Amino acid sequence: MNKSIFVALVLLMAGGASAGAQSGPSPQEQMACRSDAGKFCAEHIGKPPQMNACLKENKTKLSDSCRKVVESRGG
Repeated sequence: MNKSIFVALVLLMAGGASAGAQSGPSPQEQMACRSDAGKFCAEHIGKPPQMNACLKENKTKLSDSCRKVVESRGG
């Protein structure tokens, strides 16, 4: 996975964390969604709000691990 997807996920998770009064994403959470973000939401890389919305919209298609992260972040 390329660096821009990783950065987008970091920004996505950080944005979700502030809304949920949670700490930033753990490395495990970032890894859980890395593949799914690239597969379903690559066009939203660098756009954290759109990436977050895209992952939520595709929640039924996500891997179990990523779906759990999205749900824990309010999705």
